Amino acid sequence: MKMLLEIKDSKAAFVKELLNSLSFVKAKTLTSEKALLIEEINEAVEELKQVKAGKKKARNAEEFLHEL
Repeated sequence: MKMLLEIKDSKAAFVKELLNSLSFVKAKTLTSEKALLIEEINEAVEELKQVKAGKKKARNAEEFLHEL
């Protein structure tokens, strides 16, 4: 299982040391850009699930392109 954690900077060293001390855990630090990208992708997937479930309306591709 993979998990993405958000930790206060003041506690990051402690948590990193704790995770590294556990033989069954592989931990690596993400850059803030990669973390933001993962968060945005997760939001997009959730939005797509809502569209497929009929809870949200999808936009037309032409409308989207005209906004750009």
